[in-house]
Amino acid sequence: MSSLRDLVSEVRADALSAQAIPALSVGFTTGIGLLVAFIAYGSLIFSGPLAAYASQGVGLVLFGNFVACFVIALASGFRGAIAGISPALVVVLARIASSADAESDALFATTVATLMISAVATGVCFYLMGRYCLADLVRFIPYPVAGGFVAGIGAVVCLSAMSLMGADTDWRAIPELVEFSELVKWSPGAAFGIALYLAMKRWGHPLILPVSVALAIAGYHLVLAALGISGDEAREAGLLLKSTSEGNLWPLLRLADLANLDLSAISMQIPTMLTLIPIALIVVIMNVAGLEVAVNRDLDWNREFRATGVASVAAGLAGGTVASIIVPASLRSKLFGATSRLTGVVAALVIAVPLWWGDRMLELVPLPLVGGMLFFAGAGMLDQGLVKSRQRLPRPEYGIIALIAAVIVALGLFEGVAAGMLITVVFFAMRLSRLDPIRSEFTVRERRSAKARPVPEVAILLEEGERVQAYRLRGYIFFGSVGPLADRLRKSLGDASPACLMLDFASVSGFDISAVNVLARFLQSANAAGTQVVLSAASEQLRTGLERTLPRSEFAQLLLEPNEDRALERCEEIVIAAWKEDPGTAGGRRISLLERSAADLEQHLERQIRFEELMDELRGWLTPCRYAAGEALAGPGAANEGLQMLISGRASARQAEGERVRQYGPGDAIWPVDPVNERALAVSADEPCETVVLTPDARSWLEEHEERLALKLYRYLLARQFKA
Repeated sequence: MSSLRDLVSEVRADALSAQAIPALSVGFTTGIGLLVAFIAYGSLIFSGPLAAYASQGVGLVLFGNFVACFVIALASGFRGAIAGISPALVVVLARIASSADAESDALFATTVATLMISAVATGVCFYLMGRYCLADLVRFIPYPVAGGFVAGIGAVVCLSAMSLMGADTDWRAIPELVEFSELVKWSPGAAFGIALYLAMKRWGHPLILPVSVALAIAGYHLVLAALGISGDEAREAGLLLKSTSEGNLWPLLRLADLANLDLSAISMQIPTMLTLIPIALIVVIMNVAGLEVAVNRDLDWNREFRATGVASVAAGLAGGTVASIIVPASLRSKLFGATSRLTGVVAALVIAVPLWWGDRMLELVPLPLVGGMLFFAGAGMLDQGLVKSRQRLPRPEYGIIALIAAVIVALGLFEGVAAGMLITVVFFAMRLSRLDPIRSEFTVRERRSAKARPVPEVAILLEEGERVQAYRLRGYIFFGSVGPLADRLRKSLGDASPACLMLDFASVSGFDISAVNVLARFLQSANAAGTQVVLSAASEQLRTGLERTLPRSEFAQLLLEPNEDRALERCEEIVIAAWKEDPGTAGGRRISLLERSAADLEQHLERQIRFEELMDELRGWLTPCRYAAGEALAGPGAANEGLQMLISGRASARQAEGERVRQYGPGDAIWPVDPVNERALAVSADEPCETVVLTPDARSWLEEHEERLALKLYRYLLARQFKA
C-alpha cells in the first residue's frame, strides 16, 4: 500500500481535478444511502435486551463504518472503493449481541467489548493473510455454497426486519402474520424496501435511494401530523426511533465503563466470535470477486485483504465493527466517472455526520423505514442468491443453494454454510467418480518405445504386442473413482492374462488412501495371474503407499520406471524374453516368424549395403569420431557441428526433462531436434559409438562440385527418416 504522504497527495490532486464534481456527487448520495442502511443495521444489532442502548449501538456501527470506509477508500487497489458492514455480518453481530450473558450496566459494556475484540481479531487474520500472500489460496468458493449463503442471509435479514418492526417470526405464528393487527406492523416497511429494491434494479440511479428515504421520512411525519400524533407519542408507540443516549453518539465507552466489563461473559462468547472469522472471510471473498467482475479488472487480492484487515482493526480499536468493500456502491463510482479516492472519503464523512450532530437526528427516523432498509438489503440478496441463480444453474446445484438457505433460516448461519460445504463435497465427489480415470489405452502392437530394435524383435512385438496392455491414467484418483478403475483393469486380466501390464501415472495429480489400498489389491491379483506390472512415473506418495500396503514379496515384483518410454521398453523386453523362452515357439512358430520377417530383413540388409556404399563414396569428406558410453554426441555439451551419422553402437536423443525421444542405431543420421515440437535434444551414447561427421563446409563443397553424390546422400537421409 502507498505511503500516507502519497495518499494525501493523491486525494488533493483528485480534489483539484475534473473528477472532483462526480466524486462529491457520488460520494454524497452514496453516503446518505449507506447512512440510513447503517442506522437500520445498528438498530437490529442492538435490539431485544439491548434496545435500551440502541442510540449508542447505532453510534458504534456508524463510527466503525466511517473508519472502515475512510481507510479502504485510501488503501484499496480500486480507486473509488466504498466500504461498510455487510448484512451477513450484521446477522452474526446481532447473534453475538443477543447472546451476551450480562446484566444492567455490564450488558452494554460487555457487548461493545466483545464486538471490538471480534473486529480486531478478524482484522488481524485478514491482514496476515494479505501480508503473507495467502489470499489467493481462499479466493475460490463453490458457487452453490456462495449462492446459498447469500440467499440464506437475505431471508434471515428479512425475518429480522419483521421482528424489529414488532412481528412474531416464529414458524408457529406464520398464520398470524397475515392478520390485520400484525400486517400493519411489518407490511409498510416490507413494501417500501421491496419497492425501493425494484426501483434501484430497474433504473439504478444513485439519487433514487436518498430521495426515496427523504420522501418517506417527510411523508411519514406528515401522516403523523395529520393524525394528530406528536413525535413523543410516536416514539412511545414504537413508530419512531427513540433516543437512548444523552444526545451524543460518541464516545461510546468511557474509562468508568471498563469497570462494568464482565470478563466471564466475554470468554463465553469466544465460540461465537470465532464464527465471525469464517463468515467474514466468505463475505470479503465474495465482495472482492464481485467487484472484479463488476468493474472488469483484476484486483490484487492480497492488497485488498491487507486493506480490509487494517480497516477492521482500526474500527475495532475505536469501538466499531468489521467491514468490507460494498460492490454496488463501489461500482457506482465507476459508472458515474468517480473512480477517485475522494469518492470514498466523502462517503465516509457523510456517514459520520450523526456522530457530530447527536442522536436527535435519529429520532426523526421512522421504525418502518429502518425495517424497510433491512428488507431492501434482504430482497437484493434473495434475488441474487435464489432468483438469478435459478436461470443459469442446473437443478442439482440450485437444490444445494435452496437447501443451504433453508438450513441457515432454520438452524443458523454457521450450520448452513457447514451443511453446504458438506453437500458440495459429496456432490463434487459424485461428479468426479463419473469421470473416466483412464485417459487412453493401447498395446505394444499399436505403440512401441523409442528403443531401436533388430528386425526379429520388431516382428516378435508385432505378433505378441497384444500381450502388453498399457493404460494412461489421469486426474485425482480417490475412493469414488478407483473402484470402477480397478474393475476395468481386472477385466484386462481375463482368461488369457497379458504378459505385462503398464500403468502410466504421469497425468495423475494424486491419490487418497482408499485408492492406494484398492490399487494394492489389484496388483496382488495381477501378480497371482502371472502378469508383470510396470508402473510409469509413479509419485513418491504412491510408491510409499504401495510399499506400506503390499507384502514385501509382492512389492518386490513391481517394476518402477521414471517415464512411459522406459516402461514400454521394459514391457517389450518381458514379451520378447517370454517368446524366446516359451517352448511352444520352437519349430513351426520360429520358422513362421522368420518367413514373416524375411522381407523386413531383406530391406534392412539393403539399407545397410546402401549406407556402407555411401560411406565409401563420402569417405574423403567425412571426419570419424569415437564416443565413450554416456558421452554427448549432439546438443548441449557436444563439440561437433554438422551432419553426424552413426557407424556402430547405439545412442539416444532425450528431451531436457531426460525422457528419451528415440534411439539411434547403425546407419541412422543423428538429428538433435525433436521433429514434433522442434525442441533441441541432447544425444548421448548408450554404449561406445563410432560416427562420421559431414561438416557444413564439406556439405557446401559437395553441393557445388559433386551434385550427384549430394543428391544421393539426401535421398538416403529422406528414405531413412521416412522409414524411422
